[in-house]
Amino acid sequence: MCGENAVASSLTSAIEDSLQHADSLARQAMAADTLRLKADTDSVPASTLLQDTTRHALPDSTATAVALDTTAIGQQSDSLLKALPLTEKRFVPDPQRALWLSLVIPGAGQIYNRKLWKIPIVYGGFLGCLYALTWNNQMLNDYSQAYLDIMDDDPNTKSYENMLPLNYSIEGREDQYKEIFKNKKNFYRRYRDLSIFCMIAVYLVSIVDAYVDAELSSFDISKDLGLQVEPAIFNFGKRRGEAAVGIQCNLNF
Repeated sequence: MCGENAVASSLTSAIEDSLQHADSLARQAMAADTLRLKADTDSVPASTLLQDTTRHALPDSTATAVALDTTAIGQQSDSLLKALPLTEKRFVPDPQRALWLSLVIPGAGQIYNRKLWKIPIVYGGFLGCLYALTWNNQMLNDYSQAYLDIMDDDPNTKSYENMLPLNYSIEGREDQYKEIFKNKKNFYRRYRDLSIFCMIAVYLVSIVDAYVDAELSSFDISKDLGLQVEPAIFNFGKRRGEAAVGIQCNLNF
């Protein structure tokens, strides 16, 4: 047992001596390379110097690992850039196209300008005017026929009784109801015509809105717009006493 322990201790001592010797040789080699690189710094380009320093300062396995890590980082950066959403190009409508689309199809200009929330307003205006036109035109026809029937001498034409309450008699007051039916007829004719003009107005407003909206889509609305009020000194002459203090307004657009 004592012999085996002595052999093991001698082997351990030999290994430690070999490692120390190898370490000292490596340190000497690195010192020599450092002195050589320092001496050749002025004559060697910076890129070559960096490559040589990296090669001597790091073992081959470490340099390979650094290269692999750099490649992995580059691939990861590329994947992150691909994952980032691209900035969409701002849509700028053409005013002439918006105008012609609105002329052909009401509301098409608003769709082209991507203002879909205006479509219910446009068609709501058309439907309201169409309902008013239909109602007033129907009432105009009824009162016109009632006026014609009450004005003639034919006892069989009594459509005007449909405009009166049930079992209501107008005997002795025909002239009064002739005037009433005439006024009603004129009233519904006026509002029938007004409904037509309102429908035309809605059509024209939709065209103007589409054109103006497309025209103003490129209008500058940056933060530089605004009104700045600041004090200022105004010189009204060459003499010093003619200067005055006031307020200056700067409008940026």
